[in-house]
Amino acid sequence: MNIENIEAFVYVNHYGSFNKAAEVLFLSQPSVTARIQTLERELDCKLFDRQGKQIMLTEKGKQFLPYAQQILQTIQKGRLHLQDRVVRPQELRIGSTVSVSNYLIPDILPQLRRHFPELAFKLTTAPSDELVKKLLDREIDLAFVRKLSHPSLQSYPFYEDPIRLYVYEGHPFAETRRVTIGEIRHQTLVFFECGSLDWLRLHRVFEHLEHKPHIAFHADNSETAKKLVLQKAGICFLPGLCAKEEEERGSLIPVEIEETKGISLYTNLIALTGENEEFIHAILAKESMYSI
Repeated sequence: MNIENIEAFVYVNHYGSFNKAAEVLFLSQPSVTARIQTLERELDCKLFDRQGKQIMLTEKGKQFLPYAQQILQTIQKGRLHLQDRVVRPQELRIGSTVSVSNYLIPDILPQLRRHFPELAFKLTTAPSDELVKKLLDREIDLAFVRKLSHPSLQSYPFYEDPIRLYVYEGHPFAETRRVTIGEIRHQTLVFFECGSLDWLRLHRVFEHLEHKPHIAFHADNSETAKKLVLQKAGICFLPGLCAKEEEERGSLIPVEIEETKGISLYTNLIALTGENEEFIHAILAKESMYSI
């Protein structure tokens, strides 16, 4: 009996879909179907029934499922033993800042799930300092935080997010796409900052202006700031990641300012030194997805 056919059976049951199982196994849907059909011939019984768009186990399928799962688990344990690796936990606890939780985690988790389909994932959203404490207290396993260094932690650069001025569709700056810092002094500004040291460079640029800009709204949440710009209440310096979808749609337009060029928010992936390296490598292997 082919192990790959048993694997296909377990995955189809887990995801409730031949297409989803094929995606996770990096196979075509017909290949997964063929594996299930071969297994059914070997067992001389039908394993799945279709009820509308749903796929349900037959009674024979329900009887065979625990044995199939046990076979895969036994093989995995054998592999880990031969490779002298620590058995993976059943749950990976990931911490992240608000911006990473909103804009990167939805892309990261499906990739991790493909690598580690047996894992459950628990997410915690908090400021960087709180996440570091949770990591040191072993309340979480990994964290995405603002750039930092700590003697007990290993830290990997993960994402650089440029801060740029964004204006709404129809704003005069949307035509030129490039202005000087002095030209914004007559504009109504929405000012967002996340409390990170990365924002200090932007403050320093403003401090050197003879005429300070008119800041009408202060926001501590990027989504609030962004929506104020979309409502044409003002213009705002924002991290590019939070404005990505609106920029692609053309409802927010980035404007280049020479004096603020190169100002970015930096996100690092951190973990206790020497721990969870397998998960770290899996995440960093996908780094090209995140424009590092």
